[in-house]
Amino acid sequence: MATVMDRNTTFVVLLVHCFLSLATLTCMFAYAGGNPNVLCKSGERDALLTFKKGIVDPYNLLSSWIGQECCTWKGIACDNITGHVIHLNLRNPYDYYDDFAIDDFYQSMLRGRISDSLLELKHLHYLDLSSNNFEDNHFPSFFGYLRNLRYLNLSSTGFVGTIPHQLANLSNLQTLDIHQDFYYMQLQVDNLEWLSHLSLLEFLDMSSVNLSEASNWLQVMNMLPSLSELHLSNCGLDKYDPIPYVNFSSLTVLDLSGNNFVNSTFDWINSLTSLVTLDLQYTEIKVPLLGVAVQNMSSLRNLHLSGNNFSYTIPKWLYNMTALERLYLSGNKIQGVLPKAIGCLSQLMLLDLSHNRLEGKIPRFLGNLCNLQHLDLSWNNLGGGLYDLLGNSSSCRTKNLEFLDLSGNRLSGTLPDQLGKHKKLYVLSLDDNMLSGPIPVSLGKLSSLRMLLVGYNQLNGTIPVSLGYLSNLEELMISSNFLEGLVSEKLFSNLTKLRNLDASSNSLTLQVNTNWVPPFQLQRLWVGSWELGPRFPTWLQSQKDLRELDFSNASISDVIPSWFWSLCSQFSWMDLSQNQFRGNIPSLSCGEYIVFGSNNFSGPLPNVSSGIMYLDLSNNSFHGSLSPLICEQKDKMGGNLFFLDLSKNLLYGELPNCWTNYSVLRALNLGSNKLIGNIPSSLGSLSNLDFLLLSKNNLSGELPLSLQKCEQLRIVDLSENHLSGGLSIWLGNSSSHLLIIVLRSNRFHGSIPQELCHFKSLQIMDLAHNKLSGTIPQCFGNLSAMQRQISNIIVYIFWRTIFLTLKGAEYELYENTFSLITSMDLSSNNLIGEIPEQLTSLQGLRFLNLSNNQLQGKIPQKINAMKLLECFDVSMNQLTGEIPQSMASLTFLNHLNLSYNNFSGRIPSSTQLQSFSAWSFIGNHDLCGPPLTPSCVGDDSPIEPTPNTNDEGSKDGGWIDMKWFYMGMPFGFVVGFWGVFGPLAFNKAWRSAFFKFLDGMKYKLFNGV
Repeated sequence: MATVMDRNTTFVVLLVHCFLSLATLTCMFAYAGGNPNVLCKSGERDALLTFKKGIVDPYNLLSSWIGQECCTWKGIACDNITGHVIHLNLRNPYDYYDDFAIDDFYQSMLRGRISDSLLELKHLHYLDLSSNNFEDNHFPSFFGYLRNLRYLNLSSTGFVGTIPHQLANLSNLQTLDIHQDFYYMQLQVDNLEWLSHLSLLEFLDMSSVNLSEASNWLQVMNMLPSLSELHLSNCGLDKYDPIPYVNFSSLTVLDLSGNNFVNSTFDWINSLTSLVTLDLQYTEIKVPLLGVAVQNMSSLRNLHLSGNNFSYTIPKWLYNMTALERLYLSGNKIQGVLPKAIGCLSQLMLLDLSHNRLEGKIPRFLGNLCNLQHLDLSWNNLGGGLYDLLGNSSSCRTKNLEFLDLSGNRLSGTLPDQLGKHKKLYVLSLDDNMLSGPIPVSLGKLSSLRMLLVGYNQLNGTIPVSLGYLSNLEELMISSNFLEGLVSEKLFSNLTKLRNLDASSNSLTLQVNTNWVPPFQLQRLWVGSWELGPRFPTWLQSQKDLRELDFSNASISDVIPSWFWSLCSQFSWMDLSQNQFRGNIPSLSCGEYIVFGSNNFSGPLPNVSSGIMYLDLSNNSFHGSLSPLICEQKDKMGGNLFFLDLSKNLLYGELPNCWTNYSVLRALNLGSNKLIGNIPSSLGSLSNLDFLLLSKNNLSGELPLSLQKCEQLRIVDLSENHLSGGLSIWLGNSSSHLLIIVLRSNRFHGSIPQELCHFKSLQIMDLAHNKLSGTIPQCFGNLSAMQRQISNIIVYIFWRTIFLTLKGAEYELYENTFSLITSMDLSSNNLIGEIPEQLTSLQGLRFLNLSNNQLQGKIPQKINAMKLLECFDVSMNQLTGEIPQSMASLTFLNHLNLSYNNFSGRIPSSTQLQSFSAWSFIGNHDLCGPPLTPSCVGDDSPIEPTPNTNDEGSKDGGWIDMKWFYMGMPFGFVVGFWGVFGPLAFNKAWRSAFFKFLDGMKYKLFNGV
């Protein structure tokens, strides 16, 4: 009987087990979307279609939303039993943090307005609309009535305003993510009381939501006992109300980064016994107080303390936290050598000490951290070689290291061949150092490598073919080295995953077959300065994903093929400059950044796409009017264009007067063309303009007063035109920003305005070759940027060069040399009066040219205060008196011209002044001494006897003297000729002075001076 009962019991148990298994499987499949056997509820289908009508869908992500069966639509999942919609996922399919997909991310964003028709989805459990852009719409309050929601993700959706308290109705909610990555603090919360009703909440992320008014945030979080992850980064928090005890002790992840807790103790963290990850980076915490709170937390594995102030050292309490696995200390101003105590943290898997001030060699003890997988010491001042860290084959870390970033240091020496033994490395970043020698062949053994960054070093030799074995390589950056030689298609044969190739600024030559098809699909291709020509590379047409292209200085001499213009629509960044491309350019339907400068393009200016932001067509042969480009397309490209360079072309006609739509334009260069007429008043509407360059045209008329509205101007070059009028206060309020003003070779007249003295940032002022009169303003001595011995010119990366006349010749200054120049040129005007002694307070001034005026008086005695003066030219004036002895101490002086004045007395004796030629002093009749004359009158020197014709032998002696005179005439002519013209032929400084004198005389003759 018992046996029968046991059998019956076993049968029942098996039956129940089968039933439960079937039920479990049914429940599992109930959440699977796309089942064609489930009938969609018509009311819910209509609600979804109504929602779709309000959405702008540029990528057609909702193209499947047609027909009757909404359960098969993309992003929709239904309950397999009831048919109700329970899952709606319209998250952006691309990742913002993926560099390869950033353009797709922005283009695929859903936009528009979210309809409250979603309220018909009463059984919805899961809703995700994240990483879209619902353009400044307020956070929909009706979401609070979807009472069955368990998961709600509205992160990075562009909502604005206050988060509605109706979310308190979502009592079943387990995950709430409303962080805002891309629209910083457009959402806000006045009080977080509504959160306390979400008792089942396990995950909460409100990062970048403004919680500055919610001082009860910690009390509210303490009422959520199930909370395991809390993310409140960048929320404007700086205080909290204390809590008597900790109730949310199940917390494993706490992220409070990017707030300001300078006066907080964090003593409550001690009670979070389950805490695994603590993120307090950029919080201004008091490091000692934090140490008291966390140093005994045995559960803590991940500690983020980057971007705080560690008083230049790592706190000792960190060395006691031996259970730590990940430690982030970047950007803390930590200086000195890396302490050996770091080696005590034996469990470390990740160590980030980047962006500090560490010095010395990379310590060998790091090799004893056997669990270390991720090491980031980038952007410090570390020196020495790599052998101790990477070349020591006995290091136990050899088999574990996966991520190594040592970029931005001062490392030198060669790359050790033992690098090839680090088999797990997937990121190796050594760029921006001083490494030399060849790239080791052994790098080809790093089969896991995805990123290899060794650019901006001094590596030489050829690229080893072994790099072609890196079949997982996605990014290769070897730019700005001294690599040379041929690169064949064999190198790329296995690099099928390559997405980024940056190898520009090397002397490499690509040698492939004309029918070569690359095995990869690149998104970034930078091979500037390679030898790619003379024909345009046909293999480029196979690259369907290309976003950035640099073919600059690639020795290409060809017409761009027609297929390229259709391909270029996919580009966001393209540089074809410094080649010999020829022919016309059709409409440019390309992306944001286009540089076609320094080629042989011709024809009229092309039409460009609406998304263009940076356009450089300079130094070509484009001709015609500016109006079709500027005026006819102003509605299309005006809202985005911030840089426009059309200089050095053959453009003619008047400057168009339709600039009002170009409100974001920051740089405009139309120099070296054939433009005529007045500067239009609409240029004054460019309120964000930093750079205005219109030099070397035929512009005329007075400067419009509307330029006063250009308050951000930093560099102005209007030189070599026919502009006239006075230099009143036309620059208006730009005085606080102006760095460079060049107005030379125009017809400006009147006095130099006192308003120029307000330009405190001015470092280069060139008003030469005009008709300015009056005196030099004494307040020029207050130009504070010229007073500093270290220049502070800030030049934006999108402006590369400017031309400046120094020492009588035109120089092209590059962006990295702008800050080295301070100059004042007032030459070739009609200025009178004395040289103001106040100018000597300009201790940072390097170039001062006051020549060819009518200045009187003396050179200021305190001129030696101008310690950095390199060029001083006061020639062709009416200056008098002696040359100050103090000039002898101007040790940087390498160009001096005091010629054609009324100086008198002895030239001061010094190695410095006597090193100049006599041409620096000629035309001063009462000036004497070397190098102008051997001596001065009154110097003690022997006087040779004068021959007497009445002495005996005078008759014969006279004939001999005459004979030698005539015989010496040819020799004297030769010596005299080459004594004058020889230095002119071979000495640039003398030649410059001579022709400057001739120019000055011609100027005075023809201008009636």
